[in-house]
Amino acid sequence: MSKIMGSQIRQQTRIFFSPSIYAADFSNLENEVQRIPSADWLHVDIMDGMFVPNFSMGYPQITALRKHTHKLIDAHLMIETPIRYIKNFADAGADLITVHLESDTPDKIKDTLQLIHLQGKKAGLALSPDTPAEAVLPYLNCCDLILVMMIHPGIPGQCLIKGMVKKVEKIRTYIDSANIECYLEADGGINLNTVREVFRAGANVIVSGNAVFGNKNADDVIQKMRGIWESEYELCNRS
Repeated sequence: MSKIMGSQIRQQTRIFFSPSIYAADFSNLENEVQRIPSADWLHVDIMDGMFVPNFSMGYPQITALRKHTHKLIDAHLMIETPIRYIKNFADAGADLITVHLESDTPDKIKDTLQLIHLQGKKAGLALSPDTPAEAVLPYLNCCDLILVMMIHPGIPGQCLIKGMVKKVEKIRTYIDSANIECYLEADGGINLNTVREVFRAGANVIVSGNAVFGNKNADDVIQKMRGIWESEYELCNRS
């Protein structure tokens, strides 16, 4: 492990797991939520069929989910011009609302992040794989979370794009240099074989869908990932 990656882990005193409900059985939502008691948050992917090729869920599904959990609902909006729907998602029960940097003009993105805060919610900004890490810099002080897509958004079942690990590492450096409180979330292609390198790069929120809900013992996967984190953290702080 490099000294840089070791220091990234050493500085993160807690890790959060946000399983993606997109991979769950939405016809039996209450049961699916009960399968993952170790989850810290619940990640909800919202797709409009325009910003990304697929269509999934909306604020009615967040309203339904809210009835079955007190966990933080982490809404990831993969939609065009998201400012139009922020109040709907806030009213539905989302606690953290993340929009894509690529989904509108720079000024409108800043307005959208401000509107999320005006609703009393945490605001996140997501970057697709083709967007460089430095694109987050004008927005860092407006965000409670930066989400790095480790795969192309809206297309499930992809493998983690290796170059995105470096992107996470670079954004972790930006956050720490700015001395701000901002979660760094990684989403896509994360499983028991890939999560270690994502931890090492400095992510402290992990989104995983198929690897969790596709397993008969979904909560065991979260606990094993947490065990990997704990072993990495212990190793870094011993050195």
